[in-house]
Amino acid sequence: MSHPGRRGSVHMVTQARRSRTDDIAYRQRRYLLMMGIRSVCFGIAVVMFVNHLGWLTAIPVVGAIFIPYFAVVFANGGREPDNVRGFMEYHPNVPATRDLSRPSEANRGNGQHPVGPGSGDN
Repeated sequence: MSHPGRRGSVHMVTQARRSRTDDIAYRQRRYLLMMGIRSVCFGIAVVMFVNHLGWLTAIPVVGAIFIPYFAVVFANGGREPDNVRGFMEYHPNVPATRDLSRPSEANRGNGQHPVGPGSGDN
């Protein structure tokens, strides 16, 4: 039964990853974009070389040489998490510390504080 004017609750899955096909499509688009930028760099380098612009031609040439390496590394990088919350805070699961102001089991509740090593009670 639903109440009029009331919407159903929406559940968010914050830790879900994108599907494998979406991830592959994303990596393919990124690779093709980088290869497009490389082609533009190569074209600019050819035009600059033909127009005798000297050492300035080296700038797009360097881009055309190194962009393919990064494109392949990014494309083969595997699935990436889609955690939009960023880093999660670490909460250690440690036992509570012992309170020395209360009598412990070691001295059987005799009202005295536990005696540490080297206290001189020999």
